Amino acid sequence: MATFATSDQLLVIIDPAARETDGESVRIAKDVLSAGAATKVCMPDGPEEFARVLARRGSRRPVVVGDDSALVRTVTLLHRRRELAGCVLSMVPVGGALSVAHTLGVPAGAVAAARAVLDGVERRLDLLVDDSDGVVLGALRIPPLAAVAMAPEPVPAARGWLRPYQHLVRSLSGPRPVPAVPRPGPPARLRVEVDGETVVDLDQPVEGISVTPGGLDGLAEVEVRPLSVGAEATPVRAAGRTVTVTGSDFRYRADGGVTGPVRRRTWRVVEGAWGLTVPGAP
Repeated sequence: MATFATSDQLLVIIDPAARETDGESVRIAKDVLSAGAATKVCMPDGPEEFARVLARRGSRRPVVVGDDSALVRTVTLLHRRRELAGCVLSMVPVGGALSVAHTLGVPAGAVAAARAVLDGVERRLDLLVDDSDGVVLGALRIPPLAAVAMAPEPVPAARGWLRPYQHLVRSLSGPRPVPAVPRPGPPARLRVEVDGETVVDLDQPVEGISVTPGGLDGLAEVEVRPLSVGAEATPVRAAGRTVTVTGSDFRYRADGGVTGPVRRRTWRVVEGAWGLTVPGAP
């Protein structure tokens, strides 16, 4: 693991949602980082400006102050610019959804996280990259179709900087239908292939599938839970570098978001694809 010098120059990018959610934690993070390193602070107003600031970082080490969605956005931008491998990210988690950051080793709390930015070490992490050039930092899960039908994703109230975007999306797509009465959906029938070998085929209904990067030897760990009839069915487990799921329209949850519906998706593991600053050994 690489360590960092206090002479490093930092580019602190404060996500708009973090400023509105917890301004005090943002202020504390700025104070701790500015006291420990040469720091340039940027407060982009929206996603496009966020991307421009990141692209113009120069030699400065980027520090994202925000929630899981801000971290995923940053990794996605760097991946699509093919700059992820040579850039070490740091994060101060501020916001409501922080489970991905904490799972990856980022400390909770503005002070502890800011100190890890200054004094921590680089941890190389595996990444799942799909065939649409999307990325997954943590585990992805394909829930049963019944769960998707019964629990539509709620639409949060728009924060100030998001309202124009949300209004545009609504004007283009029209109102989102929400079922008045929850109805169970049919069992999922999906083909799961790991490194080209079929693990579960369409004739076996499944309750759920999970794919997690970071396994032994840079492999993804795959678990398929067959639909149980009577006694609980034994999960089917496999490991590999590519995972393909095919079948009727399905959605998958990853890093706090829901994607889909899609009929086919392939993920490949990129071993040690990106670096994240975490606390060093005590």
